[in-house]
Amino acid sequence: MTYFEIIKTLLKEDRSIRRFDTSRPIMPETLESLVELTRYCASGRNLQPLRYRIVCDPDERRSLFPLLAWAGYLPDWDGPEESERPAAYLVQCLDTTLAANCLCDDGLQLQAITLAARALGIGSCILKAFDPKKVADALAIDPGYQPRYVLALGYPVEHVEIEDMKDGDIKYYRTPDAVHHVPKRPLSDLLI
Repeated sequence: MTYFEIIKTLLKEDRSIRRFDTSRPIMPETLESLVELTRYCASGRNLQPLRYRIVCDPDERRSLFPLLAWAGYLPDWDGPEESERPAAYLVQCLDTTLAANCLCDDGLQLQAITLAARALGIGSCILKAFDPKKVADALAIDPGYQPRYVLALGYPVEHVEIEDMKDGDIKYYRTPDAVHHVPKRPLSDLLI
């Protein structure tokens, strides 16, 4: 398989996972190795202003979970049941002593982490729907570090299917067989 094919496969498999096998822990060393990959990402102005708070302690996971919103297009779903919650989280924070914004570093680093996690069989979900102050308070994060994203991680127990978008509808949905469907625009829509 060529590098292009490997990347394409990982991108297709790197879906937002919202239900995990809680019985399978993720070791702090694995999380550290995922964060280490961010050292090799491009960085605006080469400031490298992002930091990560590892959350794998059960009490910290329990305190973080209710602060997160899980699926805007699934209004009748409040997130995974306790037996399907993430095994760990990475809280991406901006070091405000270095920069007022991180330009595009946040997305570049999150994509690197999620692709590498997927290569290890770990699923992830990038979450932005939370109150940064509440997250910082719950995890005793220093005020100089501003939470930007929370990355939920765990071994998937749900199946996600990519499908072609129909009638311009971008909303993901679940079918009665618990398959999560994600519509994607065709290539023809992406080219100008």
